[in-house]
Amino acid sequence: MDGRGRLLRSLRAVTIGFAPAALACAGAAPLPEPFSPRQIMPPARQPRPGFRHKILAKLAGPGTGACFSVALIAAAGAYGAAKGGHYATFVAAEGEPADVLAKALGFSIKAVTIAGERELKEQDILAIAGIGPRNSLLFLDVANIRERLNQLPIVKEAAVTKLYPDRLLIEIEERQPFALWQCDGQVQIVAADGVPLAAMRDRRFIHLPLVVGAGANQKLDQYLALLESAGDLRERIVAGVLVAGRRWTLKTASGIDVLLPELEPEAALARLVDLQRTSHVLDKDILSLDLRQSGRVVARLAEAAAAERAAMLTSKTKAKGGRT
Repeated sequence: MDGRGRLLRSLRAVTIGFAPAALACAGAAPLPEPFSPRQIMPPARQPRPGFRHKILAKLAGPGTGACFSVALIAAAGAYGAAKGGHYATFVAAEGEPADVLAKALGFSIKAVTIAGERELKEQDILAIAGIGPRNSLLFLDVANIRERLNQLPIVKEAAVTKLYPDRLLIEIEERQPFALWQCDGQVQIVAADGVPLAAMRDRRFIHLPLVVGAGANQKLDQYLALLESAGDLRERIVAGVLVAGRRWTLKTASGIDVLLPELEPEAALARLVDLQRTSHVLDKDILSLDLRQSGRVVARLAEAAAAERAAMLTSKTKAKGGRT
């Protein structure tokens, strides 16, 4: 205490307050006991169980042994069926397991609509596409079916559409028989773009234009243009032979070969039309007419006509010699 009745205390006292004795005298509440380090530090976190521990915990649960037993029996049965051929027999009769399940759910193929076919038969289209009772609409590979059909020469374009739940639409655009092509002793039916369709076995196609020679099927447009420029002689022309891939020789019904030039064959054919109109050149006993030289026609006579002409020329020569 100082002379004025004040309580003396040190200015360096700790910030937790006055001494316990002094606080007790002043009527203050006692300070709580200081916390120990263990009370201040948070409790240690327990490690969480890992994924492996969770799996082991589930496997240790009830019923695991029974599930493993059933799976083992099923695997053994499947292996025995595969080795014994039973699975293959089942697939051949009913289809793949996925197809069997899909058909059970209502996705079987109950109707197949085919449109656009003319030469092809419906059963042939289905056989080539591989569509049958074993297939389900859900797992049907339409891209594979379209590729199979497009591989047929007669098919120009094919489209396959699923109509759920149980219908299939197949649309076919066929190449139409357009001409006959003879090459290496074989006659084939070809389309307008020159693609061979089939061997010539049906006489209903005998009226189609006939081209002969390697590559002639790819130049049908040239041959048809010549037929158009032939005018009245078109009915006499039975075939066009492509020579060396560059020029045409026309064969007539009477057996005469008309040799056309590589350049401007239509003009040469127009000259032949005029010759036939004025002198009936195609009605004479000749083997060929060579029109490859501009402004000139070279005729090759038949053997009999050639012998007759030779005899005639000989007699004329003798007659001139006698007068001389």
